[in-house]
Order: sequence, then structure tokens, then C-alpha cells
Amino acid sequence: MLKYDLDKMLYTMAAEDHDEKTIRKTLEAHPEVKFVSVVGIDVGGHDTDEKIPVEEFLKDIPGFLATGVQTDGSSVVLPRIADLNNAKVDIIPDVTVNWFVDHNFNYPDPETGLPVGTLRIPSSLVHNDSDRVGSRVILRDAIYNFKQDLLELLRDNPYVFDYLDADSVDDIDQVVITAATELEFWVKTPDDDADREQLSTAQLLKEQYWKRTTGPVRTALEEALLVLQKYGFEVEMGHKEVGGVKAKFGNSGNYDHVMEQLEVDWKYSSAIQAADNENHIKYVIRDIFRTYGLEVSFMAKPIDGVAGNGEHTHMGVAAKLKDGRMINLFSSVNTDTEFMSPVGFGALMGLLKNYEVINPFVSSTSDSLKRLKPGFEAPVCTVTSLGHDVKMPSRNRTVMAGLVREIGNPMATRFELRSPNPKSNTYLVLAASYMAMLDGIKEALENRKTPEALEKSISKEYGEEDFYLEKDRIYRSEKHVFNDYTEEERNKYFGNAPRTVWENIEAFEKYPEKLEIFKRDDVMTEIALESYKEAVLDQWAAELQNRTVPEVMDLLRECEKAHSDNDCTDYDRHYWGKFVKLRDHIGKNTLDETCLLTQIVNALEEKDYDKASDLQLEVQQKVEKLVNIYSMYRKNLF
Repeated sequence: MLKYDLDKMLYTMAAEDHDEKTIRKTLEAHPEVKFVSVVGIDVGGHDTDEKIPVEEFLKDIPGFLATGVQTDGSSVVLPRIADLNNAKVDIIPDVTVNWFVDHNFNYPDPETGLPVGTLRIPSSLVHNDSDRVGSRVILRDAIYNFKQDLLELLRDNPYVFDYLDADSVDDIDQVVITAATELEFWVKTPDDDADREQLSTAQLLKEQYWKRTTGPVRTALEEALLVLQKYGFEVEMGHKEVGGVKAKFGNSGNYDHVMEQLEVDWKYSSAIQAADNENHIKYVIRDIFRTYGLEVSFMAKPIDGVAGNGEHTHMGVAAKLKDGRMINLFSSVNTDTEFMSPVGFGALMGLLKNYEVINPFVSSTSDSLKRLKPGFEAPVCTVTSLGHDVKMPSRNRTVMAGLVREIGNPMATRFELRSPNPKSNTYLVLAASYMAMLDGIKEALENRKTPEALEKSISKEYGEEDFYLEKDRIYRSEKHVFNDYTEEERNKYFGNAPRTVWENIEAFEKYPEKLEIFKRDDVMTEIALESYKEAVLDQWAAELQNRTVPEVMDLLRECEKAHSDNDCTDYDRHYWGKFVKLRDHIGKNTLDETCLLTQIVNALEEKDYDKASDLQLEVQQKVEKLVNIYSMYRKNLF
């Protein structure tokens, strides 16, 4: 239990309180806040943390907010932008969003008895004094561009107000972007290894889903929710997810072998604030669970064969009217007969049509693509569900982009992108998604399409021509896409899902016309896209060579012969022989032949990414087969 008075701690400094007088007064009232840190987000999604003593910050608050701090290109991931010979990067505070205090719960301040805190200030990265770069900047520019262009489209196509709860664009004070994420994560006691079969059985029987938490997991979860409330995140719920097994109560009187999956949800915010919120919430959850001796994993697929961690991302667009009302631009006034307005239909169609170039921002690691496989409620197919009827909102969890609606509540209409995971760069996911939506809205409105016509478009059959969507694709299905279609049908109707990071990032080369939507008004410049691609490929190659290959080798070495030649059956000899043959093919070189793992390393060194990608898939398939063979072998031994 945290032995601090939570009511005395400082959690948030709101955007409207970033004037010098208020900042100084607040920090002087909270001497436990010892440091200030600027938080820039590079193209890889990594955040900076440069601690500055509060006393230094207070000496010149206006100067600090104007110039921030300087770092170098080796400190952040900005390839092709901040190279070693051109590495000047400044981190400039953002005064338009909330700032958060990061509490060190293991280090009480002697004077106040409260945990030592660091004021973390979300910031922009600036290269060479002029070029604002990095993920937060891209999202900022994407949202600005979306709002400005949408207002222009509404002004040029006034017919759309027949379907909105406003008379004209002149009624709109401002466009409001809303976003939120749902955070899933695994919790476990250190050094405990997963029993895949036990976890898989518990998942199949749904023994953990929405069940009551117990022991340290319950305490840590409840405490985390209370602390998050203090930050003002407006937590909606925390609960068990589908994965996990029951913890054991050990002889020491403590719970051990904890292995559970949890989820925490909170209220929506503006796009940039939503991404900033999520970034800080992960730190709070990780820190609090650690005080109870529990490790938290935000990896997309921390345990093979068991449900991974998703992070469903909700996106909406509203308008604040000059009379003070708020209306949802996705929702039609004719809620009894129309799923959405032309703006809503266009946005969803843009998201689906351009998903090939959005996906590299959503799934940028091997881990994320291991999660996106048929089953495990993982959204693989680029398809949506509207609902069987306008009066029956969809609850189809097998589609990638769902339309969320509530009868009688038009403000609830939004899209749920189900493919992101906790390691996705939310800044870039939102930026890419909204720019893709803008492309669809533009086409829908400029072609003066009605909701009825757009519903027919998004519901088109395979091979049917459309004014915007591609001929040989299906974009809407109310079926269970895994049970009601064969694998061949899914690939034909919804497109082939990428299986490796290389296959995913190749979309930048395969679909140059779709990549253009990100370049509108230089939201993503050519060099920014090249920088992101290089960062992703460098990370993939490094992970594959320095993490995946050694981990597979460790697995091969751990699987030892467990029978005696004098006390075994033909079954034991048969399966052990199969295992050895496959094991050597994967990881043991001979003078005449190199194993698969060595071939991967060689391909990466030669930058033959096509070959490395194919070999990665082959190793994954053969390791899965190897594990099954070894399991059959061990089960026959006493």
C-alpha cells in the first residue's frame, strides 16, 4: 500500500495554468516536486526525460518555456533528419496541453513525506532551430490540417447540413477532435515463466474474463485507478481481460505465480491530449504495480499462443456551435434511417481504403504482427461492420474498424480502430488515421453523396465499381470474418495482411498514391516518412538479429533429452528424433549447410530484407512445430 497522503500530492498542471505566476506559485507550494523534465516524442515513439532541478527552472520560467533544452541526434530517433554531423535538436515545451507530475513512490521527500516528483512537460522536437519534427508535431499538424480543410469542405458543400444538426458552416465555432485509447497489459510476478497450455485452457474456458481480482493484483489495480483519478483522467473502469490463470497462495503467505491480463479505460480528450494522457498513464500503472513486486508488460504479444495486448483506439469528430451546443459530425440527424452523416461515411471509407499505409504506423514491430493473427479476437481483416439494422448498433468484434453507436445518444457515434497495441505510436496512429479520414470525407462531399448512396458504396460487392472504393475489395461485413470466410476468401475480399515488419513497411513503396494523403500541406514531409521507414527497419533488423535469434537459440538449448536409452519406448525415440532433426535445421550449422538462424543473420547483414522476412516467417512456423513436438515427447515420460 502506498503510504502517502494522496490528497496532498500535485498531479496535474492544467493547460490554462501555464503562466509564470501560477507555475511559480504551484511549485513553491509543492516542494516535493524536485525536478522538471521535457518530454519530446521522436518518430520511434520514444519519449525523452531530461531532469532539471526545479530551482534552475524557477530562475527563468519564460526563457525555459521559449527555448527548452538542447539534446543531440544520438539521443532521439530521427534518422535522416538529425544525423551525427547535423545533430542539434531542441526540446521546446508545449504550453497548450496538461503537464503531469511523475511520482517516485520509492523515494519520499524528507521535508514533506510525499514522493519526490518530476514535472513532465510534453514538448516539441525542433531541428536546426526551425524544423519541428517528431511524432507530437506530426499529430499537431495533422489535426490543424484536418480542422481547416473540413471547414472548407463544409462551406463548399452546404448540402451536407441537410444531415447535420446545424444550418450552415457559419453556425460552427470550431471543429473538435476527440480520441481515447483502451489499455491492455499483462501482470506477473518476476521470473515466473508462462505455462502456455494452462494459460490457453484458462482462456478457452474464459476463466479470467471480467472476473474479480484478488491479492496484490487487486490492490495494485485499485490503487492505480485511484491515483489516475487524482490526475483527472476520469477513469471509466479497470477489469480483468481474457488472459491469465489463478495466482497461487504460497507457503510464505504471499501470492506467487501471478499471471493475469488487465485493462484500464478512461474518458476521451482532444487528440494530442489523449496521446499525452496514455503516455503518462503507462508510467503510473507500471510504477504502482512495481511497488507490489509485480511486472507489467505492454508488449503486443508477450506470450505466444495466448491473447495479446490490444489498445483499441476511438476517434470522433464534433463541432462546437456558436450557440454553445455540441454536435457530432459523424452522426446524422435522421438516426432512425441513416447510420451516419456523409461526413461519417466518408471518414470511415477513407480509413478503410487507405489502411495499407496507416498500418505501418499501427504495427511497427514483430511483436505487434504476432498478435494480429486469426483468432484471439485480433483484427486482421480491413473491413468494418455497421450493424444489421440502423436500430441495432454493431457489436461485431471480428472487424478492424468498428462503428460505435448508441441509440438516443448521437454524441457517442465514433470509430473504434481495433488493430493498435500498447506499443503503437498513438501520435502517429491518430495523425495517419485522421488524414486518411479527410481523404474520404473530401471525396464523399465533393461528389455530393447522400448517406443512402454512401451506405451502398461501403456495402459494395466484390468486383463492383465505386466512385472511391476499390473494385476488387469488400469493405463491410456483418459476419464473423474468421468463422464465416475461409482464409482464401478473407485474402481475396479484404486483402492480404502483412506478416512481418518488412511486408508492412513495403506499403510505402507499393501504394505511393495513398501515401500522398499524408503529405497534404506538409503534414508528413518526404524526409519525415523516410525517417520513419528507416527507424522502423533499423529496429526490426536489430530486434531480429539481437533478440529473436538469441531467444530461439535459448529455447533450443532448454529443450533437453529427458529419457534414458535403456528405459524408453519407440514413441519416445521417434519424437525425440523428430525434435533433434528440426532443432538442428533451425539452429545448428554444418560445414555444408547453414541453419535458418544463421541465414537470417546473413540476410540482415546483406540488407536482403525480402529474404530475411521470408526466413523469419519460416523460423516462426518451425519453432511452433518444434514446441508441439517437444510437448508430445515430454508428456509421454513419467
